[in-house]
Amino acid sequence: MRMPLWWGKVNKRVFNPIVLRRGKSPTLTHVGRKSGKEFVTPLDAYEADGGYLFMLVYGPKSDWVRNILASGSATLRKEGETYDLVNPRVIDKAAAAELLQKELKIPGYVEIDEFLHMDLAG
Repeated sequence: MRMPLWWGKVNKRVFNPIVLRRGKSPTLTHVGRKSGKEFVTPLDAYEADGGYLFMLVYGPKSDWVRNILASGSATLRKEGETYDLVNPRVIDKAAAAELLQKELKIPGYVEIDEFLHMDLAG
């Protein structure tokens, strides 16, 4: 079972600010689909097939996923480098495993069936 959306809201308000202050995790910068405000979301980023893959721990209805799907782009900051990403699409677990060409290491307490795949711009 995926993590419930309500836990994602707790995570966004309580734990994400702590992770962002540490400055060590990859982050995605995206624009709010309603507010137009810029948001920064810490998450794991996996290099895959000319782009990056992101686990949808809370499913495709998470705010950050809906923002990126609506705008069509985001900026990834990882290990001091910045990457512009475009063409977001939700893919299933089998497609993600094929892109990564290895077994996915998903925490045992949660089942993740969907992923966001984005291409490097340009």
